[in-house]
Amino acid sequence: MSASALRRPQVPPSGGRALRRVDSGLALPGEGRLEVAVEIFLPDAAAFPALSFALVCLPGGGMNRRYYDLMAGADDSFSFARQMARRGFAVLTVDHLGVGDSTRPADGYALTPKLLAQANARAVERVVAELRAGSRIDGLAPLPGLRTIGVGHSMGALLTVVQQARTRQHAALALLGFATRGLPEYLPAQARTGDAATLRAQAVDLARAMFGAPYPRIPRGSGSRELYGSAAADPRGVEAIKQAADVLLPVPSLVAMLPGNAAAEAAEIEAPVFIGVGERDMVGDPAAIPASFPRSRAASLHVLRETGHSHFLFPARAELFDRLAGWADSLSRD
Repeated sequence: MSASALRRPQVPPSGGRALRRVDSGLALPGEGRLEVAVEIFLPDAAAFPALSFALVCLPGGGMNRRYYDLMAGADDSFSFARQMARRGFAVLTVDHLGVGDSTRPADGYALTPKLLAQANARAVERVVAELRAGSRIDGLAPLPGLRTIGVGHSMGALLTVVQQARTRQHAALALLGFATRGLPEYLPAQARTGDAATLRAQAVDLARAMFGAPYPRIPRGSGSRELYGSAAADPRGVEAIKQAADVLLPVPSLVAMLPGNAAAEAAEIEAPVFIGVGERDMVGDPAAIPASFPRSRAASLHVLRETGHSHFLFPARAELFDRLAGWADSLSRD
Protein backbone atom coordinates (compact mmCIF):
# COMPACT_ATOMS: atom_id res chain seq x y z
CA MET A 1 0.00 0.00 0.00
CA SER A 2 1.30 3.47 -0.88
CA ALA A 3 2.16 6.13 1.68
CA SER A 4 -0.72 8.26 0.40
CA ALA A 5 -3.14 5.40 0.90
CA LEU A 6 -1.94 5.00 4.50
CA ARG A 7 -2.41 8.71 5.23
CA ARG A 8 -5.83 9.02 3.68
CA PRO A 9 -8.87 7.19 5.11
CA GLN A 10 -10.05 4.37 2.84
CA VAL A 11 -13.80 4.88 3.02
CA PRO A 12 -16.43 3.61 0.59
CA PRO A 13 -17.54 6.17 -2.02
CA SER A 14 -20.98 6.36 -0.42
CA GLY A 15 -20.98 9.96 0.69
CA GLY A 16 -23.44 10.87 -2.02
CA ARG A 17 -23.83 11.85 -5.65
CA ALA A 18 -25.85 14.59 -7.27
CA LEU A 19 -26.32 15.90 -10.80
CA ARG A 20 -26.65 19.64 -11.32
CA ARG A 21 -27.49 21.46 -14.55
CA VAL A 22 -26.14 24.96 -14.09
CA ASP A 23 -26.86 28.07 -16.15
CA SER A 24 -23.61 29.08 -17.82
CA GLY A 25 -24.72 32.69 -18.00
CA LEU A 26 -23.64 32.79 -21.66
CA ALA A 27 -25.74 33.41 -24.74
CA LEU A 28 -25.55 32.33 -28.38
CA PRO A 29 -27.72 33.64 -31.26
CA GLY A 30 -31.00 31.75 -31.52
CA GLU A 31 -30.37 29.71 -28.39
CA GLY A 32 -32.09 29.76 -25.02
CA ARG A 33 -30.51 29.00 -21.68
CA LEU A 34 -27.16 27.23 -22.01
CA GLU A 35 -26.75 24.76 -19.16
CA VAL A 36 -23.67 22.82 -18.08
CA ALA A 37 -24.17 19.43 -16.43
CA VAL A 38 -21.98 18.79 -13.39
CA GLU A 39 -22.07 15.52 -11.46
CA ILE A 40 -20.85 15.61 -7.87
CA PHE A 41 -19.21 12.62 -6.16
CA LEU A 42 -18.62 12.98 -2.44
CA PRO A 43 -16.54 10.92 -0.03
CA ASP A 44 -18.00 9.30 3.04
CA ALA A 45 -18.85 11.73 5.82
CA ALA A 46 -15.93 10.38 7.86
CA ALA A 47 -13.54 12.05 5.42
CA PHE A 48 -15.22 15.47 5.53
CA PRO A 49 -13.11 16.97 8.33
CA ALA A 50 -10.02 16.51 6.11
CA LEU A 51 -11.70 17.44 2.82
CA SER A 52 -9.58 20.15 1.23
CA PHE A 53 -10.07 19.76 -2.50
CA ALA A 54 -12.68 19.15 -5.17
CA LEU A 55 -11.27 17.68 -8.36
CA VAL A 56 -12.93 19.36 -11.37
CA CYS A 57 -12.75 16.91 -14.28
CA LEU A 58 -13.07 17.87 -17.96
CA PRO A 59 -13.27 15.06 -20.55
CA GLY A 60 -11.39 14.90 -23.83
CA GLY A 61 -12.58 14.83 -27.41
CA GLY A 62 -15.32 12.36 -28.24
CA MET A 63 -16.08 11.74 -24.56
CA ASN A 64 -18.56 13.04 -21.99
CA ARG A 65 -18.22 13.25 -18.20
CA ARG A 66 -18.74 9.47 -17.86
CA TYR A 67 -15.13 9.05 -18.95
CA TYR A 68 -14.34 9.74 -15.30
CA ASP A 69 -16.84 7.15 -14.03
CA LEU A 70 -16.15 4.00 -16.04
CA MET A 71 -17.83 0.95 -14.54
CA ALA A 72 -17.32 -2.70 -15.49
CA GLY A 73 -20.36 -4.19 -13.82
CA ALA A 74 -19.80 -3.73 -10.08
CA ASP A 75 -16.06 -3.14 -10.55
CA ASP A 76 -15.32 0.54 -9.93
CA SER A 77 -11.55 0.24 -10.28
CA PHE A 78 -11.77 2.03 -13.66
CA SER A 79 -13.74 4.97 -12.20
CA PHE A 80 -11.53 7.95 -11.46
CA ALA A 81 -14.41 9.69 -9.67
CA ARG A 82 -15.20 6.81 -7.31
CA GLN A 83 -11.58 5.96 -6.66
CA MET A 84 -10.69 9.55 -5.79
CA ALA A 85 -13.82 9.87 -3.63
CA ARG A 86 -12.62 6.74 -1.83
CA ARG A 87 -9.36 8.56 -1.21
CA GLY A 88 -11.25 11.41 0.41
CA PHE A 89 -11.78 13.95 -2.38
CA ALA A 90 -14.91 15.56 -3.73
CA VAL A 91 -15.04 15.05 -7.50
CA LEU A 92 -16.97 17.16 -10.01
CA THR A 93 -17.30 15.70 -13.51
CA VAL A 94 -18.35 18.17 -16.18
CA ASP A 95 -20.09 17.81 -19.54
CA HIS A 96 -18.91 20.52 -21.91
CA LEU A 97 -21.65 22.37 -23.74
CA GLY A 98 -22.53 20.17 -26.71
CA VAL A 99 -21.98 16.79 -25.04
CA GLY A 100 -23.63 14.57 -22.45
CA ASP A 101 -26.40 16.20 -20.43
CA SER A 102 -25.33 19.76 -21.16
CA THR A 103 -27.13 21.95 -23.69
CA ARG A 104 -26.24 21.21 -27.32
CA PRO A 105 -26.46 24.40 -29.39
CA ALA A 106 -27.35 24.00 -33.07
CA ASP A 107 -24.03 25.50 -34.18
CA GLY A 108 -21.26 23.30 -32.81
CA TYR A 109 -18.65 25.59 -34.40
CA ALA A 110 -19.67 28.33 -31.94
CA LEU A 111 -18.20 26.24 -29.11
CA THR A 112 -14.68 27.61 -29.12
CA PRO A 113 -12.12 26.94 -26.37
CA LYS A 114 -12.68 30.46 -25.03
CA LEU A 115 -16.46 30.04 -24.79
CA LEU A 116 -16.22 26.57 -23.23
CA ALA A 117 -13.68 27.81 -20.70
CA GLN A 118 -16.05 30.61 -19.72
CA ALA A 119 -19.04 28.25 -19.43
CA ASN A 120 -17.15 25.66 -17.40
CA ALA A 121 -15.63 28.26 -15.09
CA ARG A 122 -19.02 29.80 -14.28
CA ALA A 123 -20.68 26.42 -13.75
CA VAL A 124 -17.90 25.23 -11.46
CA GLU A 125 -17.93 28.51 -9.53
CA ARG A 126 -21.64 28.07 -8.78
CA VAL A 127 -21.41 24.41 -7.79
CA VAL A 128 -18.38 24.97 -5.57
CA ALA A 129 -20.16 27.90 -3.90
CA GLU A 130 -23.01 25.51 -3.06
CA LEU A 131 -20.58 22.97 -1.60
CA ARG A 132 -18.90 25.64 0.48
CA ALA A 133 -22.29 26.73 1.81
CA GLY A 134 -23.52 23.16 2.35
CA SER A 135 -26.57 23.68 0.15
CA ARG A 136 -28.26 21.57 -2.54
CA ILE A 137 -27.27 18.18 -1.08
CA ASP A 138 -29.24 16.98 1.93
CA GLY A 139 -27.10 16.48 5.00
CA LEU A 140 -23.98 18.05 3.50
CA ALA A 141 -22.01 20.04 6.03
CA PRO A 142 -20.62 23.38 4.79
CA LEU A 143 -17.10 23.20 3.34
CA PRO A 144 -16.03 26.86 3.52
CA GLY A 145 -12.35 26.13 2.87
CA LEU A 146 -12.90 23.93 -0.17
CA ARG A 147 -10.46 24.58 -3.02
CA THR A 148 -10.41 23.13 -6.51
CA ILE A 149 -7.89 21.26 -8.62
CA GLY A 150 -8.54 21.35 -12.35
CA VAL A 151 -8.25 17.89 -13.91
CA GLY A 152 -8.34 17.46 -17.67
CA HIS A 153 -7.68 14.65 -20.12
CA SER A 154 -6.41 15.37 -23.65
CA MET A 155 -8.69 18.09 -25.13
CA GLY A 156 -10.12 18.52 -21.62
CA ALA A 157 -6.61 19.29 -20.38
CA LEU A 158 -6.25 21.97 -23.04
CA LEU A 159 -9.54 23.52 -21.91
CA THR A 160 -8.37 23.31 -18.28
CA VAL A 161 -5.21 25.22 -19.20
CA VAL A 162 -7.19 27.87 -21.12
CA GLN A 163 -9.63 28.22 -18.23
CA GLN A 164 -6.85 28.56 -15.66
CA ALA A 165 -4.96 31.15 -17.68
CA ARG A 166 -8.14 33.24 -17.93
CA THR A 167 -9.54 32.83 -14.41
CA ARG A 168 -6.82 31.54 -12.02
CA GLN A 169 -9.76 29.55 -10.59
CA HIS A 170 -7.91 26.44 -9.40
CA ALA A 171 -5.27 25.96 -6.73
CA ALA A 172 -3.48 23.46 -8.98
CA LEU A 173 -3.88 21.50 -12.21
CA ALA A 174 -3.65 17.78 -13.03
CA LEU A 175 -3.22 17.35 -16.78
CA LEU A 176 -3.49 13.86 -18.27
CA GLY A 177 -2.49 12.83 -21.78
CA PHE A 178 -1.67 16.37 -22.88
CA ALA A 179 1.25 18.24 -24.40
CA THR A 180 1.44 21.61 -26.10
CA ARG A 181 3.10 19.95 -29.12
CA GLY A 182 -0.39 18.98 -30.28
CA LEU A 183 -0.97 16.14 -32.74
CA PRO A 184 0.22 17.64 -36.04
CA GLU A 185 0.50 14.18 -37.59
CA TYR A 186 -3.32 13.96 -37.55
CA LEU A 187 -3.89 17.37 -39.17
CA PRO A 188 -4.42 18.25 -42.83
CA ALA A 189 -1.49 20.03 -44.48
CA GLN A 190 -3.03 23.52 -44.23
CA ALA A 191 -3.22 23.21 -40.42
CA ARG A 192 0.37 22.09 -39.88
CA THR A 193 2.22 25.21 -40.94
CA GLY A 194 2.22 28.71 -39.54
CA ASP A 195 2.59 30.07 -36.05
CA ALA A 196 0.23 28.93 -33.29
CA ALA A 197 -1.54 32.28 -32.93
CA THR A 198 -2.38 32.43 -36.64
CA LEU A 199 -3.63 28.85 -36.70
CA ARG A 200 -5.77 29.46 -33.61
CA ALA A 201 -7.30 32.53 -35.26
CA GLN A 202 -8.28 30.31 -38.19
CA ALA A 203 -9.52 27.44 -36.01
CA VAL A 204 -13.23 27.67 -36.90
CA ASP A 205 -12.55 27.62 -40.65
CA LEU A 206 -9.97 24.85 -40.28
CA ALA A 207 -12.41 22.80 -38.17
CA ARG A 208 -15.18 23.21 -40.76
CA ALA A 209 -12.84 21.98 -43.48
CA MET A 210 -11.51 19.09 -41.42
CA PHE A 211 -14.70 17.74 -39.82
CA GLY A 212 -17.50 18.87 -42.13
CA ALA A 213 -20.20 18.56 -39.44
CA PRO A 214 -20.97 20.56 -36.28
CA TYR A 215 -20.94 17.43 -34.09
CA PRO A 216 -18.96 14.66 -35.79
CA ARG A 217 -18.18 11.29 -34.21
CA ILE A 218 -14.87 9.42 -34.16
CA PRO A 219 -15.14 6.43 -36.51
CA ARG A 220 -15.07 3.13 -34.65
CA GLY A 221 -11.66 1.52 -34.57
CA SER A 222 -9.71 4.72 -35.30
CA GLY A 223 -6.68 5.44 -33.12
CA SER A 224 -7.09 2.19 -31.19
CA ARG A 225 -3.37 1.54 -30.90
CA GLU A 226 -2.66 4.90 -29.26
CA LEU A 227 -5.84 4.92 -27.17
CA TYR A 228 -5.62 1.38 -25.90
CA GLY A 229 -1.93 0.57 -26.18
CA SER A 230 -2.56 -2.53 -28.27
CA ALA A 231 -3.30 -5.52 -26.02
CA ALA A 232 -2.25 -3.85 -22.78
CA ALA A 233 -5.64 -2.31 -21.93
CA ASP A 234 -8.09 -4.28 -19.81
CA PRO A 235 -10.87 -5.52 -22.14
CA ARG A 236 -13.45 -4.69 -19.45
CA GLY A 237 -12.29 -1.09 -19.46
CA VAL A 238 -12.33 -0.97 -23.25
CA GLU A 239 -15.95 -2.10 -23.14
CA ALA A 240 -16.82 0.35 -20.34
CA ILE A 241 -15.42 3.37 -22.16
CA LYS A 242 -17.93 2.87 -24.97
CA GLN A 243 -20.59 4.17 -22.57
CA ALA A 244 -18.73 7.50 -22.37
CA ALA A 245 -18.40 7.94 -26.14
CA ASP A 246 -19.97 11.13 -27.46
CA VAL A 247 -19.74 13.61 -30.31
CA LEU A 248 -16.61 15.59 -31.05
CA LEU A 249 -16.54 19.33 -30.49
CA PRO A 250 -14.79 20.31 -33.72
CA VAL A 251 -13.12 23.61 -32.82
CA PRO A 252 -11.48 22.63 -29.50
CA SER A 253 -10.63 19.20 -30.96
CA LEU A 254 -8.86 20.93 -33.85
CA VAL A 255 -7.09 23.38 -31.52
CA ALA A 256 -5.88 20.51 -29.31
CA MET A 257 -4.15 18.99 -32.35
CA LEU A 258 -2.45 22.21 -33.48
CA PRO A 259 1.29 22.53 -32.85
CA GLY A 260 1.69 24.93 -29.95
CA ASN A 261 -2.03 24.51 -29.15
CA ALA A 262 -2.20 26.22 -25.73
CA ALA A 263 1.49 27.04 -25.32
CA ALA A 264 0.79 30.72 -24.64
CA GLU A 265 -1.70 29.91 -21.87
CA ALA A 266 0.52 27.18 -20.40
CA ALA A 267 3.35 29.68 -20.10
CA GLU A 268 1.12 31.84 -17.86
CA ILE A 269 0.23 29.08 -15.37
CA GLU A 270 1.71 29.77 -11.95
CA ALA A 271 -0.11 27.06 -9.98
CA PRO A 272 1.46 23.63 -9.38
CA VAL A 273 0.93 21.18 -12.24
CA PHE A 274 0.76 17.38 -12.12
CA ILE A 275 1.46 15.92 -15.58
CA GLY A 276 0.35 12.33 -16.11
CA VAL A 277 1.07 10.59 -19.41
CA GLY A 278 1.22 7.02 -20.61
CA GLU A 279 4.38 5.33 -21.80
CA ARG A 280 2.47 4.61 -25.06
CA ASP A 281 0.62 7.94 -25.11
CA MET A 282 0.21 10.46 -27.95
CA VAL A 283 2.25 13.29 -26.41
CA GLY A 284 5.70 12.96 -27.92
CA ASP A 285 8.66 13.04 -25.53
CA PRO A 286 7.21 13.17 -21.97
CA ALA A 287 10.40 14.72 -20.60
CA ALA A 288 9.79 17.82 -22.74
CA ILE A 289 6.35 18.59 -21.28
CA PRO A 290 7.23 20.26 -17.93
CA ALA A 291 9.16 23.00 -19.76
CA SER A 292 5.82 24.16 -21.20
CA PHE A 293 4.97 25.51 -17.72
CA PRO A 294 7.96 27.78 -16.94
CA ARG A 295 6.09 29.90 -14.36
CA SER A 296 4.53 27.01 -12.46
CA ARG A 297 5.68 26.75 -8.86
CA ALA A 298 6.17 23.02 -9.46
CA ALA A 299 5.55 20.91 -12.57
CA SER A 300 5.64 17.21 -11.69
CA LEU A 301 5.82 14.56 -14.42
CA HIS A 302 4.61 11.00 -13.93
CA VAL A 303 4.87 8.43 -16.75
CA LEU A 304 2.62 5.39 -16.48
CA ARG A 305 4.22 2.14 -17.56
CA GLU A 306 2.72 0.22 -20.52
CA THR A 307 -0.16 2.70 -20.72
CA GLY A 308 -1.84 4.27 -23.72
CA HIS A 309 -3.76 7.53 -24.02
CA SER A 310 -6.89 6.49 -22.09
CA HIS A 311 -5.09 5.93 -18.81
CA PHE A 312 -7.97 4.55 -16.75
CA LEU A 313 -8.14 1.40 -18.90
CA PHE A 314 -4.69 0.16 -17.90
CA PRO A 315 -3.27 -1.66 -14.84
CA ALA A 316 -1.21 1.43 -13.94
CA ARG A 317 -4.43 3.36 -13.18
CA ALA A 318 -4.19 2.45 -9.47
CA GLU A 319 -0.67 3.89 -9.39
CA LEU A 320 -1.99 7.06 -11.05
CA PHE A 321 -4.78 7.44 -8.49
CA ASP A 322 -2.36 7.01 -5.59
CA ARG A 323 0.25 9.35 -7.06
CA LEU A 324 -2.32 12.05 -7.76
CA ALA A 325 -3.81 11.70 -4.28
CA GLY A 326 -0.38 11.94 -2.68
CA TRP A 327 0.47 15.00 -4.76
CA ALA A 328 -2.82 16.69 -3.71
CA ASP A 329 -2.12 15.76 -0.09
CA SER A 330 1.17 17.63 -0.32
CA LEU A 331 -0.68 20.72 -1.63
CA SER A 332 -3.06 20.66 1.33
CA ARG A 333 -0.09 20.98 3.67
CA ASP A 334 1.29 24.06 1.89
